[in-house]
Amino acid sequence: MYNCELSKKHQPEGSQMSEPKNRIEEQGRAWWFLIAHQKILIQDNSDMVPYARISALNLPIEILANKIKIGEYQSHPCYLIEGVDASIIDFGSYEDAHILLGKVDSDLFNMVGRALQVSLFYQTHQYCGQCGEKTYRIEEEIACQCEQCLHRSYPRISPCIIVAIRKKNEILLALHQRHYKNNDAIYTVLAGFAEAGETLENCLKREVYEEVGIKVKNIRYIRSQPWPFPHSLMMAYIAEYDSGDICIDKNEIYSAAWYHIDNLPVLPNKGTVARELIHQVSVECASC
Repeated sequence: MYNCELSKKHQPEGSQMSEPKNRIEEQGRAWWFLIAHQKILIQDNSDMVPYARISALNLPIEILANKIKIGEYQSHPCYLIEGVDASIIDFGSYEDAHILLGKVDSDLFNMVGRALQVSLFYQTHQYCGQCGEKTYRIEEEIACQCEQCLHRSYPRISPCIIVAIRKKNEILLALHQRHYKNNDAIYTVLAGFAEAGETLENCLKREVYEEVGIKVKNIRYIRSQPWPFPHSLMMAYIAEYDSGDICIDKNEIYSAAWYHIDNLPVLPNKGTVARELIHQVSVECASC
């Protein structure tokens, strides 16, 4: 079903393997994040993850015993359960988490993302990356540790910049190759991963120049957004055009152009930080 082992021999004397982290009182309700094949279970006839007492899930005890507490939402505990076969679930179906964008609030979507990332972490860290021996799950935090060399691993988080670039009353938008190849004509802002030893600001300048051949100035940080596809942390910025002509990297970008804020193409979904950046640039242009 998953992950790194949890063995009594690795527990401190007198500790309880599932207490208090994995305890849930029968009388209380909780949010349940069921993950299988990097998809999340959504309740039938709603766009919500299950919120119920543990008995209402009607799942086998051996499955419920493997629940992992990953946080709280609206003062109620959130539990991750991995690998439950869809055939034994009668209250929902597994869906791509993208469908929740713009339909649930950001705190709940971030918890969905946490569940996806933690699940992926356990699936991909069953063995030590340093010596190859079996790992076991650390009870007091989200981590795995090697039985042999004691190397400890944590969920991978990949820092990524995303930037909206403004030139007077225009914004630079690109149709990325991945969207074009999937017949998904969405025009969006630029983004890219930070490299080792690189500041986020230098990453932004490098990614912009590599992808569209221009230079930017007056870089402003806006906010961050966890992006669990599979494990990015997006740092959002707005920058102003400085110099250069658009010259695209054809491996990454199919087309890119300046669009007036009153004549924008098809944009990313609401709920994404990309859409928020485009909206903020539009508001700032309209107020000038």
